Amino acid sequence: MTEHAAMHVDEAGMRLALSEAVRALKHGDVPIGAVVVRSSDGVVIGAGHNQRELLSDPTAHAELLALRAAAVVGGSWRVLEATLYVTLEPCAMCAGAVVLSRIPRVVFGCADPKAGAAGSVLDVLDVPQLNHRPEVVRGVLAGECAELLRAFFRARR
Repeated sequence: MTEHAAMHVDEAGMRLALSEAVRALKHGDVPIGAVVVRSSDGVVIGAGHNQRELLSDPTAHAELLALRAAAVVGGSWRVLEATLYVTLEPCAMCAGAVVLSRIPRVVFGCADPKAGAAGSVLDVLDVPQLNHRPEVVRGVLAGECAELLRAFFRARR
């Protein structure tokens, strides 16, 4: 796949994650979305959006919900041959789940300078001592992802 074709595929995946993020707004959660797309055929095998407020669960992050769904579809805790698309850089908890799931590729929209664990504050996804380090692509549709978050927090002030 050419670099241009890969960029087009990544933008399409991020648009799906953005659609998931918008779903979080319906129940007052921070609009972060994630999808897991199978590499071989482009089928979404897991999707999630933040549901911390809805479920009163500090672990109900978009990435964890999407990875859990993908594991069920795949019949294994290993989420292989797939890409995780997420609108905001994963936090330490979610980055840890990425490592543990063995997902080979992570694409995120905007960086999180306060809690990002894929290069901003920490880089859990590139620790040589850990048994898995996925490929990471940063900044896909970053402006759109960031604006969705900015609008959410502007409305709260």
